Amino acid sequence: MAIRKRDRVMRRFTSLMLVMLLSGCSILQGTPQPAPPVADHPQEIRRDQTQGLQRMGTVTSLVRGSPDDAVDEVRAKAAAAKADYYVIVMVDETIVTGQWYSQAVLYRK
Repeated sequence: MAIRKRDRVMRRFTSLMLVMLLSGCSILQGTPQPAPPVADHPQEIRRDQTQGLQRMGTVTSLVRGSPDDAVDEVRAKAAAAKADYYVIVMVDETIVTGQWYSQAVLYRK
């Protein structure tokens, strides 16, 4: 009798956890937002702002310094490619201390 009650409680708890997990995923998904107006320099946008933009390609950078230096390098490469927007995919430290790798996707209106 006690085992049945415990099984019933565990099933309800598992169902509740599954519902909470799935609803949490929908919150993180986000709804598409428009990109900001085009400026004279490339602008960083989020992934949910890329709808309707033309993908130009990707750029990478490998710099010594800080994560900000890697982002600055991506920004400079986006400007050289005449991109309107860019989405930074990753900024990560390599196995060499102080060396940072970054990757971004370039877009144009």
